[in-house]
Amino acid sequence: MNDYSMYPLVERVRRIGEEERLWSPGDRIVVAVSGGPDSVALLYIMHAIAKRMNQGFSLICAHINHGFRPEESLKEAEFVRGLAKQLDLPFELGNLDIPSYIEQSGKSPQLAAREKRYEFLHEIARKYGAAAIALAHHADDQAETVMMRILRGSGSSGLAGMRMKRCERNVNLIRPLLRIYKAEILQACRESGIPYCIDSTNLQNKYVRNAIRLDVLPFLGQYNGQLAESLNRIAETVGEDDDYMQQVTNQVYQELVTSNGGDLAFEIGRFTSLHAALQRRLIKLILNYLPCGMEEIDFVKIERVRQGAMQSTPTTWSLDLGGGLQCVREYDTIRFIPNAAGVNDSLRYTYRVDRVPAEVAIQGLGTNLLFTQTAAGQDAVSAMAHGNDRAVFDADELVYPLTVRSRQPGDTMKVLGLNGTKKVKDIFIDEKIPPSLRSRIPIVTDGLGQILWIPGIRRSSIAPVRQHTSSVVLMTIDRNGE
Repeated sequence: MNDYSMYPLVERVRRIGEEERLWSPGDRIVVAVSGGPDSVALLYIMHAIAKRMNQGFSLICAHINHGFRPEESLKEAEFVRGLAKQLDLPFELGNLDIPSYIEQSGKSPQLAAREKRYEFLHEIARKYGAAAIALAHHADDQAETVMMRILRGSGSSGLAGMRMKRCERNVNLIRPLLRIYKAEILQACRESGIPYCIDSTNLQNKYVRNAIRLDVLPFLGQYNGQLAESLNRIAETVGEDDDYMQQVTNQVYQELVTSNGGDLAFEIGRFTSLHAALQRRLIKLILNYLPCGMEEIDFVKIERVRQGAMQSTPTTWSLDLGGGLQCVREYDTIRFIPNAAGVNDSLRYTYRVDRVPAEVAIQGLGTNLLFTQTAAGQDAVSAMAHGNDRAVFDADELVYPLTVRSRQPGDTMKVLGLNGTKKVKDIFIDEKIPPSLRSRIPIVTDGLGQILWIPGIRRSSIAPVRQHTSSVVLMTIDRNGE
C-alpha cells in the first residue's frame, strides 16, 4: 500500500473522528469488512490512525458471509481473512444462513440480512469488550438513504439519515466515512494499490437501494449536479434540529407521562397545549419505550392517536396499534397498554384469609392488603376518617373466611346510604375509574360472598362500626407507590 497516497484521506477521517468523538484512546473497535472498496478502505484508514496515535485504539476485523452467493462469498471471506493477517488484526467470521432465516421469518432479504448482520457484530463486540462497531457507510450511501426516506414519506427524524455515532445495546455504531464520497474512496484505493472485491448484487436494480443508486439519483442528477451533496446537507441540518427536538421531547416526557404496572399514560389537557410537532414526537417516544414488538412506528398510527386525543368532546375509544399494543382514551387520559390481549387473563386471582392478622401480596399488581384487629376506640374512628385506602369493620359481625379476588362480571355491593345493591361497574363509572385499570383493583368479600370493600374506592354497608362495637378489623391497601 502506498501510505503517501492514502494520507490525505486518513487525516480527514482522523479529524472527523476527533471532532465527533467517535473513539477514545484505549478503545477496542470492531470494523465490519465486507471486502468491498468502502469497508477495505475503512479498515486501512482505521489501522493507520490507530498506529499513529500516542495512545491508540485496537481493532478487530469482522466479516459476515450471508449465504447468498456461495462461491463469491467464500472468496471474499478468505480475502478479508488475508487482510486481517497482513495488518496483524484479530479476525472473526460469521457464517449466516440468511436464506433459511428469510423462509422462517417471512422478512425481506434486506431486513433479514441486516438483523442477522448486526446481531453478529454485537456478539463480537461483547466477546472483545469493544466500545464501538465501525461501519463503512459513506456520503453517497447517506444520499441514497435520505432519498429512500423522502420517497417513503418519512418525518424529520428519517430525513436526518444515518447518524455518524449512535449508541445501540451499550455499543456505539460509528460511521467514520459518512462525509467521504465514494469517488474519493475509489481514487484513494486505486492510487494506494489497495485491493478489494466487487459484489455482483450491487449492480442489480431489483433491490430498492440499488434502484435508487442506479436509476433514481442519476435521473434527478440531470436537474441538480450536486444532488448527493444537497441530500447530505439535508441530513446534516435536519439531524441537528432533530437532536434538539429530541431533547425537548425527553423533557416533556418526564413532565407529562406516568407509568402504572407497565402502562404509560398522559393527561389530555396538558397534551393538547403542546405544539403538534411535540405531540407527534411524544407519542412516538412512548411507543419506542413500550415492548410492543412493532417493527416500524409509522406516521398513520401516531396521527390516529394524536387526533383521538385532540377531540374536544369527552369520549372513550380504543385503538389496536399492532404488536399486542392498545391505546385507549379513558375520560381525560390517554393510556398505552402493552400485551393488551392477555391482560384480563393474567390478572385473575383469589387469596383466602382465614384469620386476622394477615397480609395478602397480590402477584402482578405490586399491591398488598393488610388485615389487623384491635379494640374499638379512637384509633378506629381515626382510621375511618383516613380515606378510601383504609376501611374499618365490626369484627364480631364479619363472616370468615375472607377472600381477596379479582373483579368478576356482575359483581354487586351493598353501599352505605342505599337500601339495595349497586353494580361494581356502575361504582367504577361514578368514580371515573379508567376501564383499563378496573381489572387491577382487588375485591374483598366475606364468607357469604358479599363484597365488603373495594380498596381505594368504597366500603360496603356490611359490618359497620357502631357505638356498641368492641373490636374492629382494619383493612389497609398498600400500592407500593402505584
